[in-house]
Amino acid sequence: MKISTRGRYALKMMVEFAINSDTPTKINQVSKSYGISEKYLEQIVSILSKAKLVKSIRGAQGGYLLIKPVEEYTVGEILRLTEGSLSPVDCLDGNGSCVHSDFCVTQNLFKKVEDAINNVVDNISLQDLVDDELDIRKREKELESNDKKTVAIKIT
Repeated sequence: MKISTRGRYALKMMVEFAINSDTPTKINQVSKSYGISEKYLEQIVSILSKAKLVKSIRGAQGGYLLIKPVEEYTVGEILRLTEGSLSPVDCLDGNGSCVHSDFCVTQNLFKKVEDAINNVVDNISLQDLVDDELDIRKREKELESNDKKTVAIKIT
């Protein structure tokens, strides 16, 4: 199973909305932060909006806001919305069927894989991702600061 760019970008967009939760976030802000096409992000935010995960605020100061508290969103909820089933094989996702399922040696294995995936994504909140993103941004600033100090030392 591979998570597509739609799922990955939906998570990044939701993180950005959460970080800026007190003011509406524009799609172009997300695009600049992550280097993702605005048109692609608009397609993704449409999915999130229709599912009532975010709401659109119109006008010059408009953008998108989370509808519920950030800690109430799970990665699993967002990925299932954008990716569909997270099952590693069709025969487990409810849409597929297999005439051999009653006697399939690998079905139990893939059920365990599916359960493990669901356990992980359903137990990581959007708040967890926000905390990780803020840590990453802090480390980036520290590295930039150290790089500037190194350059200043080399110049003097």
